[in-house]
Amino acid sequence: MNVNTGQLNRWRLILGSYSRNQIGFGDGASLENGISCMDLEEALDFLYHREQGEDVRRQGGTEASRLTAATWITRIRKLFPKETVEILERHALDRYGMTELLTDREVLEKLEPNQELLKTILQLKHLMKGDVLDTARRIVKQVAEEIAKKLNQDIRKSLLGKIDRNSSSPVRSIRNLDIQKTIRKNLKHYDRENNRLLLEQVYFNGRTRKYSQWRVVIAVDESGSMLDSVIHSAVMAGIFAKLPMLDTKLVIFDTQVVDLSSHLEDPVATLMSIQLGGGTFITGALQYCETLIDHPHRTMVVLVSDLCEGGSVSALLGVSRGIIESGAKLICLTALDMEANPVYDRHTAQKLADLGAHVGAMTPEALGDFMGKIMNG
Repeated sequence: MNVNTGQLNRWRLILGSYSRNQIGFGDGASLENGISCMDLEEALDFLYHREQGEDVRRQGGTEASRLTAATWITRIRKLFPKETVEILERHALDRYGMTELLTDREVLEKLEPNQELLKTILQLKHLMKGDVLDTARRIVKQVAEEIAKKLNQDIRKSLLGKIDRNSSSPVRSIRNLDIQKTIRKNLKHYDRENNRLLLEQVYFNGRTRKYSQWRVVIAVDESGSMLDSVIHSAVMAGIFAKLPMLDTKLVIFDTQVVDLSSHLEDPVATLMSIQLGGGTFITGALQYCETLIDHPHRTMVVLVSDLCEGGSVSALLGVSRGIIESGAKLICLTALDMEANPVYDRHTAQKLADLGAHVGAMTPEALGDFMGKIMNG
Protein backbone atom coordinates (compact mmCIF):
# COMPACT_ATOMS: atom_id res chain seq x y z
CA MET A 1 0.00 0.00 0.00
CA ASN A 2 1.35 3.40 -0.96
CA VAL A 3 0.90 5.80 1.95
CA ASN A 4 2.28 9.31 1.57
CA THR A 5 4.19 11.09 4.34
CA GLY A 6 1.27 13.29 5.37
CA GLN A 7 -1.03 10.30 5.89
CA LEU A 8 1.67 8.48 7.84
CA ASN A 9 2.18 11.44 10.14
CA ARG A 10 -1.55 11.63 10.82
CA TRP A 11 -1.73 7.91 11.66
CA ARG A 12 1.16 8.39 14.07
CA LEU A 13 -0.69 11.24 15.77
CA ILE A 14 -3.83 9.12 16.03
CA LEU A 15 -2.00 6.15 17.51
CA GLY A 16 0.16 8.27 19.82
CA SER A 17 3.72 8.03 21.08
CA TYR A 18 3.31 4.35 22.05
CA SER A 19 3.51 3.54 18.35
CA ARG A 20 6.90 5.21 17.87
CA ASN A 21 8.67 1.85 17.47
CA GLN A 22 6.30 0.82 14.68
CA ILE A 23 5.58 4.16 12.96
CA GLY A 24 7.90 7.14 12.84
CA PHE A 25 7.17 10.63 11.65
CA GLY A 26 8.01 11.14 7.99
CA ASP A 27 10.37 13.67 6.45
CA GLY A 28 10.10 17.12 8.03
CA ALA A 29 7.74 15.84 10.74
CA SER A 30 5.25 18.58 9.96
CA LEU A 31 1.80 18.91 8.45
CA GLU A 32 0.95 20.90 5.35
CA ASN A 33 0.41 24.07 7.40
CA GLY A 34 3.93 23.85 8.83
CA ILE A 35 2.91 22.86 12.37
CA SER A 36 5.35 20.43 13.95
CA CYS A 37 4.02 16.91 14.48
CA MET A 38 6.18 16.63 17.60
CA ASP A 39 4.48 19.67 19.13
CA LEU A 40 1.07 18.19 18.32
CA GLU A 41 2.04 14.84 19.81
CA GLU A 42 3.35 16.45 22.99
CA ALA A 43 0.12 18.41 23.45
CA LEU A 44 -2.09 15.37 22.75
CA ASP A 45 0.01 13.04 24.93
CA PHE A 46 -0.23 15.42 27.87
CA LEU A 47 -3.98 14.86 27.88
CA TYR A 48 -4.54 11.41 26.41
CA HIS A 49 -1.75 9.57 28.25
CA ARG A 50 -4.32 9.56 31.03
CA GLU A 51 -6.09 6.77 29.14
CA GLN A 52 -3.23 4.54 30.30
CA GLY A 53 -3.82 5.53 33.92
CA GLU A 54 -0.56 7.51 34.02
CA ASP A 55 0.12 10.93 35.46
CA VAL A 56 2.37 12.49 32.86
CA ARG A 57 3.44 15.17 35.30
CA ARG A 58 5.45 12.49 37.15
CA GLN A 59 7.19 11.00 34.13
CA GLY A 60 10.87 11.83 34.24
CA GLY A 61 12.72 12.43 31.02
CA THR A 62 9.71 12.69 28.72
CA GLU A 63 8.68 15.60 26.53
CA ALA A 64 5.21 15.62 28.04
CA SER A 65 6.61 16.23 31.51
CA ARG A 66 7.71 19.70 30.43
CA LEU A 67 4.11 20.84 30.10
CA THR A 68 1.91 22.02 32.94
CA ALA A 69 -1.85 22.46 32.81
CA ALA A 70 -1.32 26.21 32.31
CA THR A 71 1.21 25.92 29.48
CA TRP A 72 -0.78 23.10 27.87
CA ILE A 73 -3.83 25.33 27.52
CA THR A 74 -1.77 28.03 25.85
CA ARG A 75 -0.10 25.46 23.59
CA ILE A 76 -3.30 23.89 22.26
CA ARG A 77 -4.73 27.34 21.49
CA LYS A 78 -1.76 27.90 19.22
CA LEU A 79 -1.78 24.47 17.57
CA PHE A 80 -5.46 23.65 17.01
CA PRO A 81 -8.52 25.42 15.58
CA LYS A 82 -11.06 26.84 18.02
CA GLU A 83 -13.51 23.94 17.67
CA THR A 84 -10.80 21.37 18.44
CA VAL A 85 -9.57 23.39 21.42
CA GLU A 86 -13.06 23.38 22.90
CA ILE A 87 -13.20 19.58 22.60
CA LEU A 88 -9.76 19.17 24.21
CA GLU A 89 -10.68 21.51 27.07
CA ARG A 90 -13.94 19.67 27.68
CA HIS A 91 -12.14 16.29 27.67
CA ALA A 92 -9.58 17.71 30.10
CA LEU A 93 -12.25 18.96 32.50
CA ASP A 94 -14.96 16.32 32.21
CA ARG A 95 -13.15 13.16 31.15
CA TYR A 96 -9.82 13.51 32.95
CA GLY A 97 -10.68 15.86 35.81
CA MET A 98 -8.05 18.53 35.11
CA THR A 99 -9.77 21.07 37.31
CA GLU A 100 -6.75 22.50 39.15
CA LEU A 101 -7.00 25.92 37.58
CA LEU A 102 -10.77 26.12 37.85
CA THR A 103 -11.77 24.73 41.22
CA ASP A 104 -8.73 24.88 43.49
CA ARG A 105 -7.97 28.39 44.69
CA GLU A 106 -4.82 27.30 46.52
CA VAL A 107 -3.33 25.79 43.37
CA LEU A 108 -4.14 28.94 41.43
CA GLU A 109 -2.53 31.12 44.07
CA LYS A 110 0.68 29.07 43.94
CA LEU A 111 1.11 29.58 40.21
CA GLU A 112 3.57 32.24 39.12
CA PRO A 113 1.70 35.44 38.20
CA ASN A 114 2.98 36.15 34.69
CA GLN A 115 1.65 36.83 31.24
CA GLU A 116 1.29 33.13 30.44
CA LEU A 117 -0.94 32.63 33.48
CA LEU A 118 -2.86 35.78 32.56
CA LYS A 119 -3.48 34.32 29.11
CA THR A 120 -4.72 31.06 30.62
CA ILE A 121 -7.13 32.92 32.92
CA LEU A 122 -8.52 34.95 30.02
CA GLN A 123 -9.03 31.77 28.01
CA LEU A 124 -10.87 29.90 30.78
CA LYS A 125 -12.48 32.67 32.86
CA HIS A 126 -15.92 31.65 31.60
CA LEU A 127 -15.52 28.38 33.52
CA MET A 128 -14.43 29.99 36.82
CA LYS A 129 -16.68 31.03 39.66
CA GLY A 130 -16.71 31.99 43.33
CA ASP A 131 -13.41 32.38 45.19
CA VAL A 132 -11.48 30.96 42.22
CA LEU A 133 -12.77 33.80 40.03
CA ASP A 134 -11.91 36.33 42.76
CA THR A 135 -8.37 34.94 42.90
CA ALA A 136 -8.15 35.06 39.12
CA ARG A 137 -9.16 38.73 39.16
CA ARG A 138 -6.42 39.53 41.67
CA ILE A 139 -3.87 37.81 39.44
CA VAL A 140 -5.11 39.70 36.38
CA LYS A 141 -4.75 42.97 38.30
CA GLN A 142 -1.23 42.15 39.47
CA VAL A 143 0.07 41.08 36.06
CA ALA A 144 -1.63 43.99 34.28
CA GLU A 145 -0.01 46.44 36.69
CA GLU A 146 3.40 44.85 36.12
CA ILE A 147 3.01 45.14 32.34
CA ALA A 148 1.82 48.74 32.70
CA LYS A 149 4.81 49.57 34.88
CA LYS A 150 7.16 48.34 32.16
CA LEU A 151 5.34 50.18 29.37
CA ASN A 152 4.38 53.37 31.18
CA GLN A 153 7.76 55.08 31.35
CA ASP A 154 8.64 54.52 27.70
CA ILE A 155 5.19 55.52 26.41
CA ARG A 156 5.02 58.68 28.51
CA LYS A 157 8.55 59.61 27.53
CA SER A 158 7.72 59.13 23.85
CA LEU A 159 4.59 61.29 24.00
CA LEU A 160 5.51 63.87 26.65
CA GLY A 161 9.24 64.15 26.14
CA LYS A 162 9.25 65.42 22.58
CA ILE A 163 11.51 68.40 22.10
CA ASP A 164 9.54 71.60 21.51
CA ARG A 165 11.88 73.73 19.46
CA ASN A 166 9.51 76.71 19.62
CA SER A 167 10.00 77.42 23.30
CA SER A 168 12.98 77.90 25.56
CA SER A 169 13.62 75.85 28.64
CA PRO A 170 14.77 77.04 32.07
CA VAL A 171 16.46 73.65 32.46
CA ARG A 172 20.07 74.18 31.36
CA SER A 173 21.59 70.87 30.36
CA ILE A 174 23.62 69.67 27.39
CA ARG A 175 20.71 67.36 26.55
CA ASN A 176 18.44 70.38 26.02
CA LEU A 177 21.00 72.58 24.22
CA ASP A 178 19.59 74.23 21.09
CA ILE A 179 22.84 74.55 19.19
CA GLN A 180 21.35 76.01 16.00
CA LYS A 181 19.47 78.78 17.80
CA THR A 182 22.51 79.53 19.97
CA ILE A 183 24.75 79.99 16.94
CA ARG A 184 22.18 82.03 15.02
CA LYS A 185 21.48 84.44 17.89
CA ASN A 186 25.17 84.99 18.61
CA LEU A 187 26.47 85.49 15.06
CA LYS A 188 26.58 89.26 15.58
CA HIS A 189 29.19 88.64 18.27
CA TYR A 190 31.56 86.77 15.94
CA ASP A 191 35.20 87.73 16.56
CA ARG A 192 36.67 88.00 13.06
CA GLU A 193 40.15 88.75 14.34
CA ASN A 194 40.42 85.53 16.33
CA ASN A 195 37.96 83.51 14.19
CA ARG A 196 35.77 82.51 17.07
CA LEU A 197 32.17 82.91 18.12
CA LEU A 198 31.51 84.68 21.39
CA LEU A 199 28.44 83.34 23.17
CA GLU A 200 26.64 86.00 25.12
CA GLN A 201 23.57 83.81 25.59
CA VAL A 202 23.01 80.06 25.29
CA TYR A 203 19.57 78.74 24.35
CA PHE A 204 17.93 75.49 25.38
CA ASN A 205 14.94 73.55 24.04
CA GLY A 206 11.81 72.97 26.05
CA ARG A 207 11.35 69.23 26.71
CA THR A 208 7.57 69.41 27.01
CA ARG A 209 4.77 71.32 25.40
CA LYS A 210 1.07 71.88 25.81
CA TYR A 211 -0.97 69.93 23.32
CA SER A 212 -4.46 70.44 22.05
CA GLN A 213 -6.24 67.19 22.79
CA TRP A 214 -6.18 64.41 20.22
CA ARG A 215 -8.58 61.49 20.12
CA VAL A 216 -7.03 58.05 19.69
CA VAL A 217 -9.37 55.16 18.88
CA ILE A 218 -7.78 51.75 19.44
CA ALA A 219 -9.55 48.84 17.73
CA VAL A 220 -8.21 45.43 18.76
CA ASP A 221 -8.87 42.14 16.99
CA GLU A 222 -9.71 39.63 19.75
CA SER A 223 -9.50 36.45 17.68
CA GLY A 224 -7.67 33.64 19.46
CA SER A 225 -4.33 34.19 17.70
CA MET A 226 -4.21 37.81 18.92
CA LEU A 227 -4.10 37.19 22.67
CA ASP A 228 -0.67 38.73 23.35
CA SER A 229 -1.55 41.78 21.27
CA VAL A 230 -4.92 42.13 23.01
CA ILE A 231 -3.30 42.15 26.46
CA HIS A 232 -0.71 44.76 25.56
CA SER A 233 -3.24 46.90 23.68
CA ALA A 234 -5.63 46.94 26.63
CA VAL A 235 -2.87 47.92 29.05
CA MET A 236 -1.53 50.50 26.59
CA ALA A 237 -4.99 52.05 26.20
CA GLY A 238 -5.18 52.42 29.99
CA ILE A 239 -1.89 54.33 29.95
CA PHE A 240 -3.05 56.56 27.09
CA ALA A 241 -6.27 57.32 29.00
CA LYS A 242 -4.22 58.98 31.77
CA LEU A 243 -2.34 61.31 29.42
CA PRO A 244 -3.74 64.86 29.25
CA MET A 245 -3.28 65.29 25.51
CA LEU A 246 -5.26 62.16 24.56
CA ASP A 247 -8.95 61.31 24.60
CA THR A 248 -8.74 57.52 24.36
CA LYS A 249 -11.34 55.07 23.12
CA LEU A 250 -10.91 51.28 23.12
CA VAL A 251 -12.99 48.80 21.14
CA ILE A 252 -12.45 45.07 20.74
CA PHE A 253 -13.96 43.01 17.98
CA ASP A 254 -14.36 39.64 16.30
CA THR A 255 -17.57 39.54 14.28
CA GLN A 256 -19.11 41.89 16.87
CA VAL A 257 -17.79 45.16 18.28
CA VAL A 258 -17.63 45.94 22.01
CA ASP A 259 -16.74 49.44 23.24
CA LEU A 260 -14.67 49.20 26.43
CA SER A 261 -13.86 52.90 26.71
CA SER A 262 -15.73 53.25 29.98
CA HIS A 263 -13.50 50.58 31.58
CA LEU A 264 -10.12 52.09 30.71
CA GLU A 265 -9.40 53.11 34.30
CA ASP A 266 -9.91 49.50 35.41
CA PRO A 267 -7.56 47.06 33.63
CA VAL A 268 -9.24 44.08 35.29
CA ALA A 269 -12.66 45.00 33.92
CA THR A 270 -11.11 45.62 30.50
CA LEU A 271 -9.23 42.33 30.29
CA MET A 272 -12.01 40.24 31.82
CA SER A 273 -14.38 41.59 29.14
CA ILE A 274 -12.33 39.97 26.38
CA GLN A 275 -14.05 37.07 24.62
CA LEU A 276 -11.45 35.17 22.60
CA GLY A 277 -12.19 33.30 19.41
CA GLY A 278 -14.80 33.69 16.72
CA GLY A 279 -14.41 35.20 13.29
CA THR A 280 -12.86 38.49 12.24
CA PHE A 281 -14.83 41.37 10.72
CA ILE A 282 -12.43 44.31 10.55
CA THR A 283 -14.73 46.29 8.27
CA GLY A 284 -17.48 46.39 10.90
CA ALA A 285 -14.99 47.47 13.58
CA LEU A 286 -13.68 50.36 11.46
CA GLN A 287 -17.23 51.40 10.58
CA TYR A 288 -17.89 51.72 14.31
CA CYS A 289 -14.63 53.62 14.78
CA GLU A 290 -15.84 56.12 12.15
CA THR A 291 -18.73 57.03 14.44
CA LEU A 292 -16.22 58.02 17.14
CA ILE A 293 -14.43 60.54 14.90
CA ASP A 294 -15.57 64.08 15.75
CA HIS A 295 -12.56 66.09 14.57
CA PRO A 296 -10.81 64.04 11.85
CA HIS A 297 -7.66 66.16 11.68
CA ARG A 298 -7.06 65.53 15.38
CA THR A 299 -7.96 61.83 15.41
CA MET A 300 -5.84 58.68 15.14
CA VAL A 301 -7.46 55.28 14.56
CA VAL A 302 -5.12 52.50 15.67
CA LEU A 303 -6.10 49.08 14.29
CA VAL A 304 -4.36 46.13 16.00
CA SER A 305 -4.93 43.04 13.86
CA ASP A 306 -3.39 40.30 11.74
CA LEU A 307 -5.46 41.82 8.89
CA CYS A 308 -7.00 38.44 8.03
CA GLU A 309 -10.41 39.83 7.12
CA GLY A 310 -13.31 37.38 7.36
CA GLY A 311 -15.52 39.60 5.24
CA SER A 312 -14.95 41.49 2.01
CA VAL A 313 -11.44 42.93 1.65
CA SER A 314 -12.77 45.50 -0.83
CA ALA A 315 -15.26 46.67 1.81
CA LEU A 316 -12.41 46.91 4.33
CA LEU A 317 -10.42 49.04 1.90
CA GLY A 318 -13.48 51.21 1.26
CA VAL A 319 -14.05 52.12 4.90
CA SER A 320 -10.30 52.60 5.41
CA ARG A 321 -10.20 55.00 2.47
CA GLY A 322 -13.07 56.95 4.01
CA ILE A 323 -11.21 57.34 7.33
CA ILE A 324 -8.01 58.48 5.60
CA GLU A 325 -9.77 60.89 3.23
CA SER A 326 -11.61 62.47 6.16
CA GLY A 327 -8.24 63.66 7.46
CA ALA A 328 -7.90 61.15 10.29
CA LYS A 329 -4.74 59.07 10.64
CA LEU A 330 -5.15 55.30 10.22
CA ILE A 331 -2.41 53.27 11.90
CA CYS A 332 -2.42 49.49 11.37
CA LEU A 333 -0.35 47.58 13.91
CA THR A 334 0.26 44.05 12.68
CA ALA A 335 0.18 41.08 15.03
CA LEU A 336 3.38 39.68 16.52
CA ASP A 337 4.09 36.09 17.46
CA MET A 338 5.81 34.97 20.69
CA GLU A 339 9.23 35.76 19.15
CA ALA A 340 8.03 39.27 18.16
CA ASN A 341 7.94 38.34 14.47
CA PRO A 342 5.16 40.01 12.48
CA VAL A 343 2.33 37.63 11.54
CA TYR A 344 -0.25 39.18 9.23
CA ASP A 345 -1.84 39.20 5.78
CA ARG A 346 0.82 41.00 3.78
CA HIS A 347 -1.39 41.42 0.71
CA THR A 348 -4.05 43.33 2.66
CA ALA A 349 -1.36 45.26 4.52
CA GLN A 350 0.15 46.46 1.24
CA LYS A 351 -3.23 47.58 -0.08
CA LEU A 352 -3.87 49.56 3.12
CA ALA A 353 -0.42 51.14 2.89
CA ASP A 354 -1.14 52.10 -0.74
CA LEU A 355 -4.23 53.97 0.49
CA GLY A 356 -2.11 56.01 2.90
CA ALA A 357 -2.44 54.02 6.12
CA HIS A 358 0.62 53.69 8.33
CA VAL A 359 1.21 49.92 8.46
CA GLY A 360 3.84 48.11 10.49
CA ALA A 361 4.80 46.16 13.59
CA MET A 362 5.59 48.61 16.39
CA THR A 363 6.45 48.16 20.02
CA PRO A 364 4.34 50.30 22.41
CA GLU A 365 7.33 52.65 22.77
CA ALA A 366 7.68 52.99 19.00
CA LEU A 367 3.93 53.64 18.70
CA GLY A 368 4.15 56.36 21.33
CA ASP A 369 7.05 57.96 19.49
CA PHE A 370 5.16 57.78 16.18
CA MET A 371 2.03 59.32 17.71
CA GLY A 372 4.13 62.06 19.26
CA LYS A 373 5.55 62.94 15.85
CA ILE A 374 2.04 63.13 14.37
CA MET A 375 0.87 65.44 17.15
CA ASN A 376 3.97 67.62 16.79
CA GLY A 377 3.50 67.79 13.03
